[in-house]
Amino acid sequence: MQRPGKGKTPRRPGPRKASNVEKDPVGVYCRIRPLGAEDEECCVEMISSSTIQLHPPDGLKANRNGEYKETQYSFKKVFGINTSQIELFEDVAKPLVEDLIHSKNGLLFTYGVTGSGKTFTMTGSPGEGGLLPRCLDMLFNSIGPLQAKRFVFKPDDKNGMEIQNQVDALLERQKRDSQQSVPKTPSSRQKADPEIADMISSEEACKSENVDEDCCYSIFVSYIEVYNNYIYDLLEDAPFDPIRPKPPQSKILREDQNHNMYVAGCTEVEVKSTEDAFEVFWKGQKKRRIANTQLNRESSRSHSVFMVKLAQAPLDADGDHILQDKSQVNVSQLCLVDLAGSERTSRTRAEGSRLREAGNINQSLMTLRTCMEVLRENQMCGTNKMVPYRDSKVTHLFKNYFDGEGKVRMIVCVNPKADDYDETMLVMRFAEMTQEVEIARPVDRPICGLAAGRRHRNQAFRDELSRRLEERGSPNNADDAGLMSQLIESLPALPPCELADPSDDQTLPRLIEVLERRHRIRQMMTEQFDKTATTLKSMIQQFDSQLNAKENFLHDQRSKLSEKDKVIINQRAELERLEKKSKTLEYKVDILQKTTDMYEQDKRSLQQELETREQRLHRELSERKRMEQRMQGVMTDTKHKWEKECERRVNAKQMEMQNKLWVKDEKLKQLKAIVTESGSGGVGFPVERQEKPERPSRERDHNMAQKRSASPSPLPGNVFKTRGGGQAVQFTDIETLKQECPTASSRKRRSGSGEGPAHIDDIENRAPVTSTSSIHGYQKRRKP
Repeated sequence: MQRPGKGKTPRRPGPRKASNVEKDPVGVYCRIRPLGAEDEECCVEMISSSTIQLHPPDGLKANRNGEYKETQYSFKKVFGINTSQIELFEDVAKPLVEDLIHSKNGLLFTYGVTGSGKTFTMTGSPGEGGLLPRCLDMLFNSIGPLQAKRFVFKPDDKNGMEIQNQVDALLERQKRDSQQSVPKTPSSRQKADPEIADMISSEEACKSENVDEDCCYSIFVSYIEVYNNYIYDLLEDAPFDPIRPKPPQSKILREDQNHNMYVAGCTEVEVKSTEDAFEVFWKGQKKRRIANTQLNRESSRSHSVFMVKLAQAPLDADGDHILQDKSQVNVSQLCLVDLAGSERTSRTRAEGSRLREAGNINQSLMTLRTCMEVLRENQMCGTNKMVPYRDSKVTHLFKNYFDGEGKVRMIVCVNPKADDYDETMLVMRFAEMTQEVEIARPVDRPICGLAAGRRHRNQAFRDELSRRLEERGSPNNADDAGLMSQLIESLPALPPCELADPSDDQTLPRLIEVLERRHRIRQMMTEQFDKTATTLKSMIQQFDSQLNAKENFLHDQRSKLSEKDKVIINQRAELERLEKKSKTLEYKVDILQKTTDMYEQDKRSLQQELETREQRLHRELSERKRMEQRMQGVMTDTKHKWEKECERRVNAKQMEMQNKLWVKDEKLKQLKAIVTESGSGGVGFPVERQEKPERPSRERDHNMAQKRSASPSPLPGNVFKTRGGGQAVQFTDIETLKQECPTASSRKRRSGSGEGPAHIDDIENRAPVTSTSSIHGYQKRRKP
């Protein structure tokens, strides 16, 4: 037979929240722990009651100038190294306990690097109780006489609470007492665990004054830990098997009908005193996972969550018993979370399981950071990104608080030693971002419609009744009999009722008449009594109506006063926000002023450097000009010198060439004379006297050069310029000179040559095809 498939229950839509819901930022506080040794370097400085400053340790350069870059961070309040536990409790945890009594949820968690004092802040030590024991002590001091008996409130395993009648509660108590082998006695308080003894002194005890006395209260505690992203119940009494021990079973998260997350199957213990709660806490604390690392001797390897649940229900109209209506039960919860510290494996040198634990711790803290970033982005940018609560059990368990189901506060614990500077910087950035996340303010629970002061009136009635009974001595009816006898005496006396004669007809009519008269008097007294009772009842009703009116008036005035208080609180919060913003702006202005001063100093230095370079450039330019003038003078002198030298060399060359030409001309004249003489048959010509060459002089050479350049002699050829700057002449006409020597022919004939007529010697004076001459001097032929 096939089983029908089980359909899924459709998810209920979450309650729509109004868009104009008032929101408060997450309250972030900072606590600085003392240094371990006096000679250690400190990197954290408390500037004011709300600001700290981080100094980078020696050797760490943070900006371009090589100077240390100091950063400041602001919090709602900063607690220094001398802050006591009671001062921290008064400012941080006490308002959460008061909200818990007024049916509002709260979440308080400590955050920081490993070894920064988170567990000490939450738990404390003997003589210096932390936030957790002080919260429990204040809660029991406030509602101690108003607590209900055990098992009147009973958890329904679905994150709700049921109310049992007196009979069922009595049976539950008897059943529990029969199961306990050693019943508890008042002397057990004297045999407390030494670890929890003297946590809080009597002088430091405190209580809340605004407690509703017309309700009955009951407190339930539970203790869980999140280890490697698994949830374990630290109060679970699992059977121990020494042969085959079983590991503890992890728990799962579920959602109740109000869309709140809870741990399914978690043990909830009802406690009636601070000592009972301490005992339950330390029972789970001994099961918590801790280990020894390089940075902390007792390092928490898991996130611990201690949940305090307060159930309250109003009394009935008589102020005697609890109202048997489940819808009137209010359950509020305060979660105290001790997060494990973030750590770097390079410093802790973790291996194996410790390395895995560190990885899971860092991953869960990173998920918390991511959720905060997405929440801030959605609120500031108006986006609707999905917040990854389900990536970690811690964020998934407390997602309702971040969605507006309670007040959230965080204590950032800081270790000021220089070795933790990098981790502390990351923690400060996360705290600064968390302060920008706003959470919807929890709404007030509806007030019961019954008249206030029921318990007080019932107690006053009982006290008065017991006082009167004590005055009378014992509860007898003597006074009532005397009052009855007085009432009987006030009636008409009965006549004698003896009948002596059967024929007596006067005694009975006289008795009947007296009885009728007494009956009429009794009726009159009854009517008067009823009338008086009605008048008294009306007066009582009138007094009740007046009392109700006054109570309503007082309630209205209280509501108005609470509204005014809220307005004042909002204004104070706004004032604090503005002061914080003003401080932030002042800090930014200081930074900008410092930056401006730095830029101004850079500007002045650059201007000075620019002026220095300009002066240097002017000097170099003037030096260059002087050098150019000097070089120009040198070049001019050298040019004049070489011009004179060239002119001298040209004149010398010209003189030399003229001498050569003169020699050639003389030779040519002699040759012509010889030729002429030989042609005329030996007729001699007079020989011209050779003129003596004049001595060369520069002035005559210069004048001749000018004459030649002014009117050059025609040459039998073409003149063109050369690449060297000179001129070249290509001759086009050639003269041939011939001369015959008779003696030479006879001599040849005598030599017996036997040839024809004698040869005529041709004397040729040929110019070269191309001759190159330069005005500036003689130019040599270049090599190819």
